[in-house]
Amino acid sequence: MRPSPHRLSATRALFSVLLMALSLVAVLTTAATAAPSAATTGTAAAARAADTTICEQYGSTTIQNRYVVQNNRWGSSAEQCVTATDSGFVLSRADGSVPTNGAPKSYPSVFNGCHYTNCSPGTSLPARVDAISSAPSGISYGFVDNAVYNASYDIWLDPAPRTDGVNRTEIMIWFNRVGPIQPIGSRTGTATVAGRSWEVWSGSNGSNDVLSFVAPAAIGSWSFDVMDFVRQTVSRGLAGNDWYLTSVQAGFEPWQNGAGLTVRSFSSDVVLGGGGPTDPGTPAGACAVSYATQVWPGGFTADVTVRNTGSAPVDDWRLGFTLPSGQQISHAWNATVTPASGAVTVRAPEHSPRLAAGGSQTFGFQGTYSGTFAEPAAFTLNGVPCTAT
Repeated sequence: MRPSPHRLSATRALFSVLLMALSLVAVLTTAATAAPSAATTGTAAAARAADTTICEQYGSTTIQNRYVVQNNRWGSSAEQCVTATDSGFVLSRADGSVPTNGAPKSYPSVFNGCHYTNCSPGTSLPARVDAISSAPSGISYGFVDNAVYNASYDIWLDPAPRTDGVNRTEIMIWFNRVGPIQPIGSRTGTATVAGRSWEVWSGSNGSNDVLSFVAPAAIGSWSFDVMDFVRQTVSRGLAGNDWYLTSVQAGFEPWQNGAGLTVRSFSSDVVLGGGGPTDPGTPAGACAVSYATQVWPGGFTADVTVRNTGSAPVDDWRLGFTLPSGQQISHAWNATVTPASGAVTVRAPEHSPRLAAGGSQTFGFQGTYSGTFAEPAAFTLNGVPCTAT
């Protein structure tokens, strides 16, 4: 049947409205495709800022506005890249190999202080050894198989407040070694430093003296006082109390491969004044820690009490422990806790730096977690293991 003129006009009007609607949808779709939302753009920018990949031979970047991550490919022409994260870095590319009876390919690392004129933001280094009361530091490593490397923490000392060039003495702490490699020089014995036993090696690389402390088994994470190793070096005549600590660095020396090696977290502080090798912060004798938590899906609080069970006071106390994987501290109270994840160091509040014999102090923090919640496995007070209660 032929439609009436009225129905035909209504149909045409309806058709026109439909065409206009379709045109509007097309315009909106095109705009959305061409211009991502501000939220999407901001997220992408944040991701780029958090993860910076460096492939230049001596390229570097800063993290947390206080540490420098460096590629430092000084011993090989093969490609190498590091990807800086919010709390450390990943060795994202590590091509090539060098003989294991010689020097390594590189030393990708993160540092506090000055290295060949590159100084970390706001650092208090160089600083005279006898002006430093403590230098608490924390490190958490991630290891790989199918590579030859060490995980090493470097401490640099010089008679002058040097910010460039080679320092006179290098202290190396080998947290792990994989493959047929050994430190510079020869083994001279063993020593107990910061509550741990170490193989001690001493020698020279032709430019500077090297004193190495090698762990008998791999250490994945640890909080300790750098000054314990500095004082050990001074006692061996390889540095002086009037020398300068110029930088502390944590990273890897790869000989073969090494992609995937990770510094998960790194922290370094230097406390000046009222100290030195003849008047250090008091070592802990014995200690106990209680760790009380309230946990809910995705979050938790921890109230921590550290007790000095020894017979002498502990000055400038520092508690070290490692947060389980997936946990992140949001904020803390009654103490300074750094970094926010991995191996953390808790420093005494300025108004209460002394832990009296038989006394205790309590602090706390709130955090987030993923997966199954767990508590730290161990605690140390100024490098000495504590009893969990």
